[in-house]
Amino acid sequence: MSADRYVSPLSQRYASREMQYIFSPEMKFKTWRRLWIALAETERELGLDITEEQIAELKEHAEDINFEVAKEREKLVRHDVMSHVYAYGVQCPKAKGIIHLGATSCYVGDNTDIIIMSEALKLVKKKLVNVMDELAKFADEYKELPTLAFTHFQPAQPTTVGKRATLWLQEFLLDYEDLEYVLGSLKLLGSKGTTGTQASFLELFDGDYETVDKIDPMIAKKMGFENCYAVSGQTYSRKVDTRVANVLSGIAASAHKMSNDIRLLQHLKEVEEPFEKNQIGSSAMAYKRNPMRSERIGSLSRYVMVDALNPAITSATQWFERTLDDSANKRLSIPEGFLAIDGVLDLCLNVVDGLVVYDKVITKRLMSELPFMATENIMMDAVKKGGDRQELHERIRELSMEAGANVKQKGLENNLLELIAADPSFNLTIEELEAAMEPAKYVGCAPRQVSMFLENVIQPILDENKDLLGIKAEINV
Repeated sequence: MSADRYVSPLSQRYASREMQYIFSPEMKFKTWRRLWIALAETERELGLDITEEQIAELKEHAEDINFEVAKEREKLVRHDVMSHVYAYGVQCPKAKGIIHLGATSCYVGDNTDIIIMSEALKLVKKKLVNVMDELAKFADEYKELPTLAFTHFQPAQPTTVGKRATLWLQEFLLDYEDLEYVLGSLKLLGSKGTTGTQASFLELFDGDYETVDKIDPMIAKKMGFENCYAVSGQTYSRKVDTRVANVLSGIAASAHKMSNDIRLLQHLKEVEEPFEKNQIGSSAMAYKRNPMRSERIGSLSRYVMVDALNPAITSATQWFERTLDDSANKRLSIPEGFLAIDGVLDLCLNVVDGLVVYDKVITKRLMSELPFMATENIMMDAVKKGGDRQELHERIRELSMEAGANVKQKGLENNLLELIAADPSFNLTIEELEAAMEPAKYVGCAPRQVSMFLENVIQPILDENKDLLGIKAEINV
């Protein structure tokens, strides 16, 4: 790495080597050569005068790309595709006349973009499924641990730690479903020519429409795809990029929501993300344990969500059959969206895998608020002993206000139970009231909901993707 040049933090700090390779020049230009070979093979099989010797020569040099030759040529001709056609021809003198025959630049450029996005989505899927697996384990482990729930970040009816985790998992499930749909619907551009009419191929095959109709399906099959888009201009519709970026944006939103919750819970000292033995939380305050990984998830996730606007605006501003103002934007927005979400998912996997739960803190906070939550049950018990429901409702409201004031204004402990026990209208002893303070009575169906959600919804997905499970995330910094 050169210290006097800018290096993207996405490569240096956040994204995995695996994702970086997918968007590397080597992956790109090797794919170009695979596409040129597929085109030449297809044209030969359909009757053009292309020899097996020429095909063999192309295959011989499919992997050893002469980058320097292409680089020098591009300085001269200012065209990346023709520079690599030239460089390939230098290595393949017998085949150089048939390389890229009948095609336009988008044949290699756009088809490669689809192939690369497909491979990148597969890696995203792999990491997303592993995050879901770790969250499922966490939810199952803590499905019965009662915790104070919050609405508006104000104390609300209790839930369980595991049930809360299923809310995070549900978000990622929706993203998984979107990813599966988009990945399964990706098609190649094929070889449509300069305006999508295949005019050059109709000329090559002497006006034989039936033969021209065979070109795209044959190329798609050779490249591992089922189909090509039925119609296009010179490029595939840039809405394809929009759909892909929206999947990444959805994952980012889910990760951001989870990381925010974890940050808030870490502030409450109920849950804590992994903290290394020698990790420094603050340069000034040595005692601090900042949730830096969750903060980084939020930071990168915001980048991905905003980045998704780029393909949307690009698709909206394409003129007629082709305009080139997409190119520079695509070179940035698509790779960087994937590199950033790759870093997000690695961080999510690392955080969830090492999430620490402080059950005593959780129980203490819950018990400090539980008397308020239990007032409905207390009122029903008092009615059973002959009390008037309406009178008791008003009295319990007044006592709750008094206990709340003791907590907030005087800094005292919540003494609602003592206040109720001292009020003869309730006819309940402190022992009877304390017996009603069992947290598990107030979590409703939460443990069962967790079990059913994991068993009926999540486990089938994990079983279907069992070959992808078991990865561990490495965090660079």
